[in-house]
Amino acid sequence: MGQYRHHVFVCTSGKTCPTQGSAEVHAELKRRVAEAGLKGTVRVNHAGCMNQCGHGPMVVVYPDDVWYSAVDREGAQRIVDEHLVRGSVVESYRYVAPPGDNKLVD
Repeated sequence: MGQYRHHVFVCTSGKTCPTQGSAEVHAELKRRVAEAGLKGTVRVNHAGCMNQCGHGPMVVVYPDDVWYSAVDREGAQRIVDEHLVRGSVVESYRYVAPPGDNKLVD
């Protein structure tokens, strides 16, 4: 296992995620991770475009390889509480798509 139990990536670039509130989602995830006492075991990072434009804000949790779409502040809270703390995927935000680019917007 690596340095962190979970590594969370939030798309904060590209054409659509920044316009859909990804900076706020990133900030909320970082705040909630710290409040949950996970700061040393969970890392939250900005990420570049994930080629899923139009589905965002996109969040990916590794090593679980779980993708979330349309994440808002409530979704960020649930990802921390349910996924990162309790180990349960938040199905209502889960994103399952075929491999590769799945852009709705170019």
